[in-house]
Amino acid sequence: MAKLNMVQAINLALFEEMEKDPTVLVMGEDVGVDGGVFRVTEGLYDKFGSDRVIDTPLAESGIVGTAIGMAVSGLKPVAEIQFEGFSYMTIDQLAAHASRIRYRSRGTYHCPLVIRAPYGGGVKALEHHSEAVATFYIHIPGLKVVIPSTPYDAKGLLISSIRDPDPVMFFEPKKLYRAYKEEVPEGEYTVPLGVGKKITEGEDLTLIAWGAMVRVCQEAMEQVKDLSVELIDLRTLSPLDDRVIIDSVKKTGRAVIVHEEPRTLGFGAEIIARINEKALLSLEAPVKRVTGFDVPVPLPRLEDYYLPNAAKVADAIKEVAAF
Repeated sequence: MAKLNMVQAINLALFEEMEKDPTVLVMGEDVGVDGGVFRVTEGLYDKFGSDRVIDTPLAESGIVGTAIGMAVSGLKPVAEIQFEGFSYMTIDQLAAHASRIRYRSRGTYHCPLVIRAPYGGGVKALEHHSEAVATFYIHIPGLKVVIPSTPYDAKGLLISSIRDPDPVMFFEPKKLYRAYKEEVPEGEYTVPLGVGKKITEGEDLTLIAWGAMVRVCQEAMEQVKDLSVELIDLRTLSPLDDRVIIDSVKKTGRAVIVHEEPRTLGFGAEIIARINEKALLSLEAPVKRVTGFDVPVPLPRLEDYYLPNAAKVADAIKEVAAF
């Protein structure tokens, strides 16, 4: 079995789905001839041609609006937004149209659209190139939000997203694009949407993360080996698999949530609310968050101060465990 990084795994998912289903197409800025700014779509143009791998103008709202029309007409577009910070212009199309088509038509029409976007810090990029913006999209009813943390999951989740009848926002942690490789099968397999993954079993504390922060949590766990930590990778933020969270917290009685989005109204707050609603009497300590700050992601020299790191997460684990 080949060992692939996340870029290669996503590329393989796109290649296999386009080969299998002629209604699947890729569109976005520089996705064709250049193979994408991160080379995620490299080789697709040569294989499938300009009719199915479409280089678009620099017009994010237009990209998504066009993709919505394609989806309603029976195609399965996979639209790339080059960086997550350029996705703000798509919110109107997604909130007002893509997410409502099933509801608006009383189930007559669906919108099988995937929007791919690299997200997050860790690569010392420019302004609007390092944000984590999932919270904006989680708040849109009818829109699924998916964030893989491994190459294996990236391929399986993307295939599931392409085949899903509803629109999916698929965020790819650019910090992990080429960080490591793991075995990724060729051929068809899927990872279901809306199902979290328990990475490690533990008894003392539940550690919850997604995307690039999963690796940060794994590094933090190396610093607290005296504690038995149960690590959960949510994988899909909307719909949220809160059962895996609640079952774990009921067992451990303690929880730490890690995300790089700003703290206020970040998804960690929603997770805490659900824990309070469903597992409050099992808690032995307040739930703690390790997050980004309520400021724009700083430029490269200060980025490391902004992002959660293993030391910050390890300190939070120790604090909650000692409460």
